[in-house]
Amino acid sequence: MSNQPSAARRPSGREQRRAQRAAPLPDHLRPVMPGMPSGRYRPLSDADVLAIHRTALRLLSEVGLADAPESGIRILTKAGCTLSPAGRLLFPAALVEDTVAKAARRFKLYGQDARHDLEPWGTRAYFGTAGAAVNMVDIHSRYRHSTIQDLYDIGRIVDAMDHIHFFQRAVVPRDIPDPFEMDFNTCYASVSSTTKHVGSSWVQPEHLVASLKMLHMIAGSEQAWRERPFVSQSNCFVVPPMKFATDACRCLEVAVEGGMPVLLLSAGQAGATAPAALAGALAQEVAEVLAGLVYVNAVKPGHPAIFGTWCFVSDLRTGAMSGGSPEQALLSAASAQMAQYYDLTGGTASGMTDAKIPDGQSGAEKALNHALVGNSGANLIYESAGMHASLLGFSLESLVIDNDIIGAAQRTIKGIEVNEERLSFEVIKDVCLNGPGHFLGSDQTLKLMQTEYLYPNVGDRKSPNEWMEQGATTIEQRAHARVQDVLSNHFPAHIPEDVDAEIRSRYPVKLARAGMRPGGRGT
Repeated sequence: MSNQPSAARRPSGREQRRAQRAAPLPDHLRPVMPGMPSGRYRPLSDADVLAIHRTALRLLSEVGLADAPESGIRILTKAGCTLSPAGRLLFPAALVEDTVAKAARRFKLYGQDARHDLEPWGTRAYFGTAGAAVNMVDIHSRYRHSTIQDLYDIGRIVDAMDHIHFFQRAVVPRDIPDPFEMDFNTCYASVSSTTKHVGSSWVQPEHLVASLKMLHMIAGSEQAWRERPFVSQSNCFVVPPMKFATDACRCLEVAVEGGMPVLLLSAGQAGATAPAALAGALAQEVAEVLAGLVYVNAVKPGHPAIFGTWCFVSDLRTGAMSGGSPEQALLSAASAQMAQYYDLTGGTASGMTDAKIPDGQSGAEKALNHALVGNSGANLIYESAGMHASLLGFSLESLVIDNDIIGAAQRTIKGIEVNEERLSFEVIKDVCLNGPGHFLGSDQTLKLMQTEYLYPNVGDRKSPNEWMEQGATTIEQRAHARVQDVLSNHFPAHIPEDVDAEIRSRYPVKLARAGMRPGGRGT
Protein backbone atom coordinates (compact mmCIF):
# COMPACT_ATOMS: atom_id res chain seq x y z
CA MET A 1 0.00 0.00 0.00
CA SER A 2 1.31 3.47 -0.88
CA ASN A 3 2.36 5.70 1.98
CA GLN A 4 1.80 8.85 -0.07
CA PRO A 5 -0.90 11.17 1.28
CA SER A 6 -4.15 10.26 -0.43
CA ALA A 7 -5.06 13.96 -0.56
CA ALA A 8 -2.26 14.51 -3.10
CA ARG A 9 -4.09 12.36 -5.64
CA ARG A 10 -7.33 14.32 -5.31
CA PRO A 11 -8.35 17.35 -7.36
CA SER A 12 -7.14 20.64 -5.93
CA GLY A 13 -10.68 22.00 -6.01
CA ARG A 14 -11.68 19.67 -3.17
CA GLU A 15 -10.00 21.73 -0.49
CA GLN A 16 -11.46 24.89 -2.00
CA ARG A 17 -14.95 23.41 -1.77
CA ARG A 18 -14.27 22.40 1.83
CA ALA A 19 -13.19 25.95 2.62
CA GLN A 20 -16.36 27.29 1.01
CA ARG A 21 -18.47 24.93 3.12
CA ALA A 22 -16.63 26.01 6.28
CA ALA A 23 -17.23 29.70 5.63
CA PRO A 24 -20.19 31.29 7.45
CA LEU A 25 -23.38 31.36 5.41
CA PRO A 26 -25.82 34.27 5.21
CA ASP A 27 -28.73 33.67 7.55
CA HIS A 28 -31.22 33.05 4.73
CA LEU A 29 -29.08 30.23 3.29
CA ARG A 30 -28.27 28.32 6.47
CA PRO A 31 -29.52 24.72 6.50
CA VAL A 32 -30.87 25.09 10.05
CA MET A 33 -32.17 28.15 11.85
CA PRO A 34 -33.09 29.00 15.44
CA GLY A 35 -36.76 28.50 16.21
CA MET A 36 -37.70 26.04 13.48
CA PRO A 37 -41.14 24.45 14.06
CA SER A 38 -41.03 20.90 15.40
CA GLY A 39 -43.58 18.65 17.09
CA ARG A 40 -43.33 15.41 15.11
CA TYR A 41 -42.56 13.30 18.19
CA ARG A 42 -45.46 12.91 20.61
CA PRO A 43 -45.07 10.30 23.39
CA LEU A 44 -48.54 11.11 24.79
CA SER A 45 -51.87 10.56 23.10
CA ASP A 46 -54.52 13.28 23.27
CA ALA A 47 -56.34 11.20 25.90
CA ASP A 48 -53.11 10.93 27.92
CA VAL A 49 -52.65 14.69 27.87
CA LEU A 50 -56.20 15.26 29.07
CA ALA A 51 -55.81 12.69 31.86
CA ILE A 52 -52.64 14.38 33.10
CA HIS A 53 -54.33 17.80 32.98
CA ARG A 54 -57.32 16.55 35.00
CA THR A 55 -55.07 14.90 37.57
CA ALA A 56 -53.12 18.15 37.94
CA LEU A 57 -56.35 20.05 38.59
CA ARG A 58 -57.35 17.52 41.26
CA LEU A 59 -53.96 17.79 42.92
CA LEU A 60 -54.25 21.56 43.06
CA SER A 61 -57.82 21.62 44.36
CA GLU A 62 -57.63 18.68 46.80
CA VAL A 63 -53.97 18.58 47.93
CA GLY A 64 -52.70 22.10 47.25
CA LEU A 65 -49.29 23.54 48.08
CA ALA A 66 -47.77 24.09 51.51
CA ASP A 67 -45.31 26.66 52.89
CA ALA A 68 -46.38 29.74 50.94
CA PRO A 69 -44.85 33.00 52.21
CA GLU A 70 -47.21 35.46 53.87
CA SER A 71 -47.14 37.66 50.79
CA GLY A 72 -48.02 34.66 48.62
CA ILE A 73 -50.94 33.69 50.86
CA ARG A 74 -52.24 37.24 50.67
CA ILE A 75 -51.84 37.45 46.89
CA LEU A 76 -53.26 34.02 46.11
CA THR A 77 -56.24 34.07 48.49
CA LYS A 78 -57.19 37.43 47.02
CA ALA A 79 -57.05 35.80 43.57
CA GLY A 80 -59.42 32.99 44.65
CA CYS A 81 -57.35 30.33 46.44
CA THR A 82 -58.36 29.05 49.85
CA LEU A 83 -56.21 28.12 52.83
CA SER A 84 -56.94 24.66 54.21
CA PRO A 85 -56.94 23.88 57.97
CA ALA A 86 -53.54 22.21 57.38
CA GLY A 87 -52.18 25.48 56.00
CA ARG A 88 -52.08 24.40 52.37
CA LEU A 89 -53.19 26.73 49.58
CA LEU A 90 -55.90 25.09 47.47
CA PHE A 91 -56.42 26.16 43.86
CA PRO A 92 -59.97 25.82 42.47
CA ALA A 93 -60.05 24.31 38.98
CA ALA A 94 -61.95 27.30 37.60
CA LEU A 95 -59.23 29.69 38.86
CA VAL A 96 -56.52 27.62 37.21
CA GLU A 97 -58.34 27.36 33.90
CA ASP A 98 -59.20 31.07 33.89
CA THR A 99 -55.54 31.86 34.55
CA VAL A 100 -54.38 29.67 31.66
CA ALA A 101 -56.85 31.44 29.38
CA LYS A 102 -55.49 34.92 30.19
CA ALA A 103 -51.80 34.05 30.60
CA ALA A 104 -49.16 35.71 28.42
CA ARG A 105 -48.61 34.20 25.01
CA ARG A 106 -46.28 34.88 22.09
CA PHE A 107 -43.86 37.02 24.04
CA LYS A 108 -40.29 37.46 22.84
CA LEU A 109 -37.20 36.75 24.86
CA TYR A 110 -34.83 39.52 23.91
CA GLY A 111 -31.10 39.53 23.37
CA GLN A 112 -28.93 42.58 23.88
CA ASP A 113 -28.48 42.27 20.11
CA ALA A 114 -31.82 42.05 18.30
CA ARG A 115 -30.33 39.40 15.98
CA HIS A 116 -30.63 37.00 18.91
CA ASP A 117 -34.25 37.72 19.86
CA LEU A 118 -36.21 34.51 20.42
CA GLU A 119 -39.85 33.85 19.50
CA PRO A 120 -40.56 30.78 21.66
CA TRP A 121 -44.17 29.94 20.91
CA GLY A 122 -46.10 27.34 18.95
CA THR A 123 -43.66 24.52 18.32
CA ARG A 124 -40.59 26.66 17.64
CA ALA A 125 -37.51 25.12 19.22
CA TYR A 126 -34.49 26.87 20.75
CA PHE A 127 -31.55 25.28 22.55
CA GLY A 128 -29.57 26.84 25.38
CA THR A 129 -27.52 26.19 28.49
CA ALA A 130 -28.56 26.15 32.14
CA GLY A 131 -27.70 24.55 35.45
CA ALA A 132 -25.72 24.99 38.62
CA ALA A 133 -22.73 22.72 38.11
CA VAL A 134 -20.15 23.06 40.87
CA ASN A 135 -17.23 21.62 38.91
CA MET A 136 -15.39 22.12 35.64
CA VAL A 137 -14.10 19.11 33.68
CA ASP A 138 -10.78 19.85 31.98
CA ILE A 139 -9.20 18.30 28.88
CA HIS A 140 -7.42 15.75 31.10
CA SER A 141 -10.73 14.55 32.63
CA ARG A 142 -9.97 16.21 35.97
CA TYR A 143 -12.68 17.87 38.03
CA ARG A 144 -12.06 21.19 39.79
CA HIS A 145 -14.25 23.84 41.41
CA SER A 146 -15.93 26.26 39.01
CA THR A 147 -15.18 30.01 39.19
CA ILE A 148 -16.64 33.30 38.00
CA GLN A 149 -14.06 33.36 35.20
CA ASP A 150 -15.33 29.96 34.07
CA LEU A 151 -18.88 31.30 33.90
CA TYR A 152 -17.74 34.26 31.80
CA ASP A 153 -15.73 31.99 29.50
CA ILE A 154 -18.71 29.67 29.03
CA GLY A 155 -20.80 32.65 27.97
CA ARG A 156 -18.14 33.75 25.48
CA ILE A 157 -18.13 30.33 23.85
CA VAL A 158 -21.95 30.26 23.74
CA ASP A 159 -21.79 33.68 22.07
CA ALA A 160 -19.71 32.11 19.27
CA MET A 161 -21.78 28.92 18.77
CA ASP A 162 -24.36 28.93 15.95
CA HIS A 163 -26.63 26.26 17.40
CA ILE A 164 -26.77 27.41 21.05
CA HIS A 165 -29.38 30.13 21.05
CA PHE A 166 -29.44 31.46 24.61
CA PHE A 167 -27.21 31.44 27.68
CA GLN A 168 -28.53 30.56 31.11
CA ARG A 169 -26.15 30.40 34.05
CA ALA A 170 -24.42 27.02 33.84
CA VAL A 171 -21.99 26.87 36.78
CA VAL A 172 -21.82 28.20 40.32
CA PRO A 173 -18.84 30.50 40.94
CA ARG A 174 -17.44 28.75 44.00
CA ASP A 175 -14.72 31.37 44.41
CA ILE A 176 -17.42 33.83 45.60
CA PRO A 177 -18.79 32.57 48.94
CA ASP A 178 -21.00 35.57 49.76
CA PRO A 179 -24.55 34.87 48.45
CA PHE A 180 -25.24 38.47 47.38
CA GLU A 181 -21.93 38.80 45.59
CA MET A 182 -22.42 35.41 43.94
CA ASP A 183 -25.89 36.28 42.61
CA PHE A 184 -24.87 39.73 41.41
CA ASN A 185 -21.65 38.57 39.77
CA THR A 186 -23.38 35.63 38.12
CA CYS A 187 -25.76 38.03 36.38
CA TYR A 188 -22.96 40.52 35.59
CA ALA A 189 -20.63 37.90 34.08
CA SER A 190 -23.46 36.39 32.04
CA VAL A 191 -24.67 39.63 30.44
CA SER A 192 -21.06 40.72 29.84
CA SER A 193 -20.15 37.51 28.03
CA THR A 194 -22.81 37.39 25.32
CA THR A 195 -25.43 39.42 23.46
CA LYS A 196 -27.79 36.43 23.41
CA HIS A 197 -30.70 36.18 25.85
CA VAL A 198 -29.50 35.39 29.37
CA GLY A 199 -31.12 33.49 32.22
CA SER A 200 -29.99 33.73 35.84
CA SER A 201 -31.28 33.13 39.35
CA TRP A 202 -31.23 34.83 42.75
CA VAL A 203 -31.65 33.48 46.27
CA GLN A 204 -32.90 36.67 47.95
CA PRO A 205 -35.12 39.51 46.67
CA GLU A 206 -32.57 42.22 47.51
CA HIS A 207 -30.00 40.48 45.33
CA LEU A 208 -32.38 40.76 42.39
CA VAL A 209 -33.15 44.41 43.17
CA ALA A 210 -29.46 45.30 42.86
CA SER A 211 -29.12 43.27 39.67
CA LEU A 212 -32.12 45.02 38.14
CA LYS A 213 -30.48 48.38 38.77
CA MET A 214 -27.38 47.13 36.99
CA LEU A 215 -29.49 45.91 34.07
CA HIS A 216 -31.15 49.33 33.83
CA MET A 217 -27.68 50.86 33.50
CA ILE A 218 -26.73 48.46 30.72
CA ALA A 219 -30.04 48.97 28.91
CA GLY A 220 -29.73 52.76 29.18
CA SER A 221 -32.71 53.30 31.49
CA GLU A 222 -35.39 51.42 33.38
CA GLN A 223 -37.85 52.14 30.59
CA ALA A 224 -35.46 50.75 27.97
CA TRP A 225 -35.03 47.63 30.10
CA ARG A 226 -38.78 47.13 30.44
CA GLU A 227 -39.24 47.48 26.69
CA ARG A 228 -36.58 44.82 25.95
CA PRO A 229 -35.80 42.74 29.06
CA PHE A 230 -32.79 40.67 27.96
CA VAL A 231 -32.52 38.59 31.14
CA SER A 232 -35.08 36.12 32.47
CA GLN A 233 -35.28 34.73 35.99
CA SER A 234 -34.94 30.99 36.53
CA ASN A 235 -37.13 30.48 39.58
CA CYS A 236 -37.43 27.21 41.52
CA PHE A 237 -40.52 28.45 43.34
CA VAL A 238 -41.50 24.97 44.49
CA VAL A 239 -39.85 22.29 46.59
CA PRO A 240 -41.37 19.07 45.25
CA PRO A 241 -43.60 17.49 46.23
CA MET A 242 -46.15 20.31 46.32
CA LYS A 243 -44.50 22.88 48.60
CA PHE A 244 -43.57 26.48 47.94
CA ALA A 245 -39.98 27.69 48.33
CA THR A 246 -40.42 30.82 50.43
CA ASP A 247 -37.41 32.91 49.37
CA ALA A 248 -37.81 31.94 45.71
CA CYS A 249 -41.44 33.07 45.81
CA ARG A 250 -40.37 36.46 47.14
CA CYS A 251 -37.81 36.68 44.32
CA LEU A 252 -40.56 35.79 41.85
CA GLU A 253 -42.66 38.71 43.08
CA VAL A 254 -39.74 41.12 42.59
CA ALA A 255 -39.05 39.80 39.09
CA VAL A 256 -42.67 40.22 38.02
CA GLU A 257 -42.84 43.76 39.40
CA GLY A 258 -39.48 44.51 37.76
CA GLY A 259 -40.56 43.47 34.28
CA MET A 260 -38.35 40.37 34.10
CA PRO A 261 -39.70 37.24 32.37
CA VAL A 262 -39.87 34.26 34.72
CA LEU A 263 -39.08 30.61 34.09
CA LEU A 264 -41.43 28.77 36.45
CA LEU A 265 -39.24 25.79 37.19
CA SER A 266 -40.49 22.64 38.84
CA ALA A 267 -37.71 20.04 39.05
CA GLY A 268 -39.17 17.00 40.75
CA GLN A 269 -37.15 13.80 40.40
CA ALA A 270 -39.19 10.72 39.50
CA GLY A 271 -38.74 8.10 42.20
CA ALA A 272 -37.47 10.62 44.77
CA THR A 273 -39.36 13.92 44.97
CA ALA A 274 -41.98 12.84 42.42
CA PRO A 275 -43.69 9.48 41.83
CA ALA A 276 -41.68 6.75 40.15
CA ALA A 277 -44.55 6.33 37.67
CA LEU A 278 -43.68 8.68 34.80
CA ALA A 279 -47.30 9.75 34.30
CA GLY A 280 -47.61 10.61 38.00
CA ALA A 281 -44.34 12.54 37.99
CA LEU A 282 -45.54 14.58 35.03
CA ALA A 283 -48.95 15.22 36.60
CA GLN A 284 -47.33 16.48 39.81
CA GLU A 285 -45.00 18.83 37.99
CA VAL A 286 -47.75 20.16 35.75
CA ALA A 287 -49.76 20.91 38.90
CA GLU A 288 -46.81 22.70 40.49
CA VAL A 289 -46.12 24.85 37.43
CA LEU A 290 -49.81 25.69 37.06
CA ALA A 291 -49.72 26.92 40.66
CA GLY A 292 -46.78 29.14 39.72
CA LEU A 293 -48.69 30.45 36.73
CA VAL A 294 -51.59 31.44 38.99
CA TYR A 295 -49.09 33.12 41.35
CA VAL A 296 -47.49 35.17 38.57
CA ASN A 297 -50.80 36.27 37.10
CA ALA A 298 -52.16 37.15 40.55
CA VAL A 299 -49.22 39.54 40.95
CA LYS A 300 -49.47 40.95 37.43
CA PRO A 301 -51.96 39.57 34.88
CA GLY A 302 -50.37 38.67 31.58
CA HIS A 303 -46.77 38.78 32.77
CA PRO A 304 -44.38 36.67 30.62
CA ALA A 305 -43.91 33.28 32.28
CA ILE A 306 -42.34 30.11 30.88
CA PHE A 307 -44.06 26.80 31.65
CA GLY A 308 -41.00 25.06 33.06
CA THR A 309 -41.76 21.40 33.71
CA TRP A 310 -38.26 19.98 34.23
CA CYS A 311 -39.12 16.39 35.11
CA PHE A 312 -35.93 14.72 36.27
CA VAL A 313 -35.35 10.98 36.65
CA SER A 314 -33.84 8.72 39.32
CA ASP A 315 -31.83 5.59 38.78
CA LEU A 316 -34.01 3.52 41.09
CA ARG A 317 -31.14 1.20 41.95
CA THR A 318 -29.29 4.03 43.73
CA GLY A 319 -31.68 6.99 43.97
CA ALA A 320 -29.18 9.17 42.11
CA MET A 321 -30.32 11.42 39.29
CA SER A 322 -30.02 10.01 35.78
CA GLY A 323 -29.92 12.90 33.35
CA GLY A 324 -29.04 10.86 30.26
CA SER A 325 -31.69 8.15 30.53
CA PRO A 326 -34.34 7.37 27.90
CA GLU A 327 -36.95 8.07 30.59
CA GLN A 328 -35.56 11.60 30.77
CA ALA A 329 -36.15 12.03 27.04
CA LEU A 330 -39.72 10.73 27.40
CA LEU A 331 -40.58 13.05 30.28
CA SER A 332 -39.05 16.14 28.68
CA ALA A 333 -40.84 15.47 25.40
CA ALA A 334 -44.11 14.87 27.25
CA SER A 335 -43.56 18.15 29.12
CA ALA A 336 -43.46 19.90 25.76
CA GLN A 337 -46.80 18.36 24.86
CA MET A 338 -48.37 19.67 28.05
CA ALA A 339 -47.16 23.22 27.34
CA GLN A 340 -48.62 22.93 23.83
CA TYR A 341 -51.92 21.75 25.30
CA TYR A 342 -52.10 24.99 27.27
CA ASP A 343 -50.70 27.00 24.33
CA LEU A 344 -47.99 28.38 26.61
CA THR A 345 -44.28 28.93 26.06
CA GLY A 346 -42.71 25.75 27.40
CA GLY A 347 -39.25 25.12 28.78
CA THR A 348 -37.73 21.76 29.62
CA ALA A 349 -34.34 20.07 29.94
CA SER A 350 -32.28 17.82 27.67
CA GLY A 351 -28.64 16.85 27.37
CA MET A 352 -27.79 16.19 31.02
CA THR A 353 -25.62 13.16 30.39
CA ASP A 354 -24.60 10.83 33.21
CA ALA A 355 -21.14 10.55 31.61
CA LYS A 356 -18.35 12.27 33.52
CA ILE A 357 -16.34 13.32 30.44
CA PRO A 358 -16.98 13.98 26.73
CA ASP A 359 -16.90 10.31 25.71
CA GLY A 360 -19.04 7.88 23.72
CA GLN A 361 -21.64 7.62 26.49
CA SER A 362 -21.96 11.39 26.55
CA GLY A 363 -22.51 11.66 22.82
CA ALA A 364 -25.01 8.82 22.72
CA GLU A 365 -27.12 10.10 25.61
CA LYS A 366 -27.14 13.68 24.41
CA ALA A 367 -27.96 12.77 20.81
CA LEU A 368 -30.87 10.53 21.85
CA ASN A 369 -32.34 13.13 24.19
CA HIS A 370 -31.88 16.06 21.81
CA ALA A 371 -33.37 14.25 18.82
CA LEU A 372 -36.52 13.31 20.76
CA VAL A 373 -36.96 16.46 22.83
CA GLY A 374 -36.05 18.70 19.91
CA ASN A 375 -38.72 17.04 17.78
CA SER A 376 -41.37 17.21 20.52
CA GLY A 377 -42.23 20.88 20.05
CA ALA A 378 -40.43 22.11 23.16
CA ASN A 379 -39.85 25.85 22.84
CA LEU A 380 -36.86 26.33 25.14
CA ILE A 381 -34.54 23.39 25.69
CA TYR A 382 -32.27 24.04 28.66
CA GLU A 383 -29.16 22.19 29.91
CA SER A 384 -28.49 21.26 26.28
CA ALA A 385 -24.73 21.88 26.07
CA GLY A 386 -21.68 21.33 28.24
CA MET A 387 -23.23 19.40 31.11
CA HIS A 388 -21.85 16.17 32.62
CA ALA A 389 -22.42 13.89 35.61
CA SER A 390 -26.14 14.73 35.71
CA LEU A 391 -25.54 18.47 36.26
CA LEU A 392 -22.51 18.21 38.58
CA GLY A 393 -19.79 18.99 36.02
CA PHE A 394 -19.31 21.27 33.02
CA SER A 395 -16.90 20.93 30.10
CA LEU A 396 -15.89 23.69 27.69
CA GLU A 397 -14.98 21.05 25.13
CA SER A 398 -18.43 19.51 25.43
CA LEU A 399 -19.94 22.91 24.79
CA VAL A 400 -18.34 22.84 21.34
CA ILE A 401 -19.10 19.15 20.68
CA ASP A 402 -22.70 19.60 21.80
CA ASN A 403 -23.06 22.50 19.37
CA ASP A 404 -22.54 19.92 16.62
CA ILE A 405 -25.02 17.50 18.21
CA ILE A 406 -27.65 20.23 18.55
CA GLY A 407 -27.10 21.25 14.94
CA ALA A 408 -27.68 17.66 13.83
CA ALA A 409 -30.84 17.47 15.98
CA GLN A 410 -32.03 20.70 14.39
CA ARG A 411 -31.53 19.18 10.95
CA THR A 412 -33.94 16.39 11.92
CA ILE A 413 -36.37 19.06 13.14
CA LYS A 414 -36.25 20.76 9.74
CA GLY A 415 -37.20 17.50 8.07
CA ILE A 416 -37.48 16.77 4.35
CA GLU A 417 -38.87 19.36 1.97
CA VAL A 418 -41.11 17.73 -0.64
CA ASN A 419 -42.14 19.70 -3.72
CA GLU A 420 -41.93 19.34 -7.49
CA GLU A 421 -38.36 20.64 -7.64
CA ARG A 422 -37.12 18.50 -4.73
CA LEU A 423 -38.72 15.34 -6.10
CA SER A 424 -36.07 15.74 -8.82
CA PHE A 425 -37.75 13.93 -11.70
CA GLU A 426 -36.09 16.05 -14.39
CA VAL A 427 -32.71 15.82 -12.65
CA ILE A 428 -32.90 12.02 -12.47
CA LYS A 429 -34.07 11.85 -16.10
CA ASP A 430 -31.22 14.05 -17.33
CA VAL A 431 -28.52 12.15 -15.43
CA CYS A 432 -29.81 8.77 -16.55
CA LEU A 433 -30.42 9.62 -20.22
CA ASN A 434 -27.86 12.34 -20.96
CA GLY A 435 -25.39 12.56 -18.10
CA PRO A 436 -22.54 10.69 -16.50
CA GLY A 437 -24.68 8.36 -14.40
CA HIS A 438 -24.11 10.18 -11.11
CA PHE A 439 -25.21 13.41 -9.48
CA LEU A 440 -21.91 14.69 -8.08
CA GLY A 441 -21.54 17.54 -10.54
CA SER A 442 -25.18 18.35 -11.23
CA ASP A 443 -26.43 21.89 -10.81
CA GLN A 444 -28.90 20.72 -8.16
CA THR A 445 -26.14 19.10 -6.08
CA LEU A 446 -24.01 22.24 -6.18
CA LYS A 447 -27.01 24.38 -5.31
CA LEU A 448 -28.08 22.28 -2.32
CA MET A 449 -24.71 21.30 -0.88
CA GLN A 450 -24.73 24.18 1.61
CA THR A 451 -28.42 25.00 2.05
CA GLU A 452 -29.76 21.43 2.41
CA TYR A 453 -26.83 19.69 4.12
CA LEU A 454 -25.36 20.45 7.53
CA TYR A 455 -21.67 19.88 8.18
CA PRO A 456 -20.13 19.35 11.64
CA ASN A 457 -17.63 21.83 13.02
CA VAL A 458 -15.54 19.42 15.11
CA GLY A 459 -16.95 16.09 14.00
CA ASP A 460 -14.59 14.29 11.61
CA ARG A 461 -15.58 12.93 8.19
CA LYS A 462 -12.14 12.40 6.69
CA SER A 463 -10.97 9.07 5.34
CA PRO A 464 -8.84 7.02 7.75
CA ASN A 465 -5.71 7.90 5.74
CA GLU A 466 -6.39 11.63 5.85
CA TRP A 467 -7.26 11.47 9.54
CA MET A 468 -3.99 9.69 10.39
CA GLU A 469 -1.91 11.99 8.18
CA GLN A 470 -3.41 15.05 9.90
CA GLY A 471 -2.60 13.89 13.41
CA ALA A 472 -5.31 11.31 14.23
CA THR A 473 -6.96 13.76 16.61
CA THR A 474 -9.90 12.88 18.81
CA ILE A 475 -13.05 14.96 18.83
CA GLU A 476 -12.15 16.21 22.30
CA GLN A 477 -8.76 17.43 21.03
CA ARG A 478 -10.39 19.24 18.12
CA ALA A 479 -12.96 20.75 20.46
CA HIS A 480 -10.18 21.87 22.80
CA ALA A 481 -8.47 23.65 19.91
CA ARG A 482 -11.75 25.43 19.11
CA VAL A 483 -12.19 26.40 22.76
CA GLN A 484 -8.70 27.88 22.87
CA ASP A 485 -9.34 29.80 19.66
CA VAL A 486 -12.55 31.36 21.01
CA LEU A 487 -11.09 32.19 24.41
CA SER A 488 -8.01 33.76 22.85
CA ASN A 489 -9.84 35.86 20.28
CA HIS A 490 -13.50 36.44 21.20
CA PHE A 491 -13.95 39.19 23.79
CA PRO A 492 -17.47 40.69 23.61
CA ALA A 493 -17.44 44.46 24.04
CA HIS A 494 -21.12 45.29 23.80
CA ILE A 495 -21.26 47.01 27.21
CA PRO A 496 -19.61 50.47 26.90
CA GLU A 497 -16.52 50.88 29.05
CA ASP A 498 -17.94 53.89 30.89
CA VAL A 499 -21.06 51.91 31.84
CA ASP A 500 -18.93 48.99 32.97
CA ALA A 501 -16.75 51.35 35.02
CA GLU A 502 -19.83 52.81 36.71
CA ILE A 503 -21.13 49.34 37.56
CA ARG A 504 -17.78 48.46 39.08
CA SER A 505 -17.76 51.66 41.13
CA ARG A 506 -21.17 50.85 42.64
CA TYR A 507 -21.10 47.10 43.08
CA PRO A 508 -18.62 44.39 44.17
CA VAL A 509 -17.71 43.06 40.72
CA LYS A 510 -15.32 40.11 41.13
CA LEU A 511 -14.56 39.37 37.48
CA ALA A 512 -11.16 40.92 36.81
CA ARG A 513 -10.89 43.26 33.86
CA ALA A 514 -7.82 41.31 32.75
CA GLY A 515 -9.97 38.24 32.30
CA MET A 516 -12.29 40.16 29.96
CA ARG A 517 -9.61 41.48 27.59
CA PRO A 518 -7.24 39.91 25.05
CA GLY A 519 -4.10 38.52 26.60
CA GLY A 520 -5.48 37.96 30.09
CA ARG A 521 -8.09 35.26 30.48
CA GLY A 522 -7.37 34.80 34.16
CA THR A 523 -7.78 31.02 34.02
